[in-house]
Amino acid sequence: MTAILGRAGIFHAVDPAVIATLTAELPVVHFARRQAIFGEGEGGDQLYIVTSGKVKLGRRASDGRHHLLAIAGPSDMFGELSIVDPGLRSASATALTDVDAVAMHRNTFWAWVADRPELALRLLRVLARRVRRTEDDLSDLIFADVAGRVAKELLRLSQRFGAQDNGVVHVTHNLTQEEIAQLIGASCEAVNKVLTEFTQHGWIRPEGESMLIIDSEALVRRAHLTTVSNGRQSPTVDRYDHDESFTPPIGNNRSRSWAFPAQVD
Repeated sequence: MTAILGRAGIFHAVDPAVIATLTAELPVVHFARRQAIFGEGEGGDQLYIVTSGKVKLGRRASDGRHHLLAIAGPSDMFGELSIVDPGLRSASATALTDVDAVAMHRNTFWAWVADRPELALRLLRVLARRVRRTEDDLSDLIFADVAGRVAKELLRLSQRFGAQDNGVVHVTHNLTQEEIAQLIGASCEAVNKVLTEFTQHGWIRPEGESMLIIDSEALVRRAHLTTVSNGRQSPTVDRYDHDESFTPPIGNNRSRSWAFPAQVD
């Protein structure tokens, strides 16, 4: 568990022995698939770090529509605003799968900071990354078409939850079609049309709550994700929680080393 917690944003680059000591007394909590963890507008005084499973974070509009903000997986942290602001929860959290997590109370965190002030800086960096991602997503909603947003989100999911095998990436996302649309910020009809087009092009193959990414390079082009790295163009997408950015794979070269997690939840 220490290795998983060590990849959480607030523990990035912290000595594993220190992490083990700090987290030894944190309660481990379990949530069943589709169980509500907390609701938007509820009071809260603790954050959670996922050790296994997936959690969806979302908000509800006044007219009843839902928008998913992010999908949290192993090592991701959520509910962290309650640590710095004792106000009401700004989003809801629901287990997409069976979930195990550790819970950290506000008082526990600030007691740690008294001895290790660098943890407060780590938390600020996590919050800054969340703001940056929110700004990027808002920009996409304004400037990008639905197909571009779908392509970008598929790349994001593939890097976070995908496993590469013989040039194809198997992504277990555990989302319904409606939830995929909520994550994109578009209607089900529009998103399903795009997914059908991508399937007909041979870029992807949906399989229930999973998806095969067959041609990631085509998705990169459609998402218009381009940044220069090591003399070549490659896409860069921010992870939800972690300090490091990641570069999704490009193309179907079977000899290329792709940095996907070994475990798929």
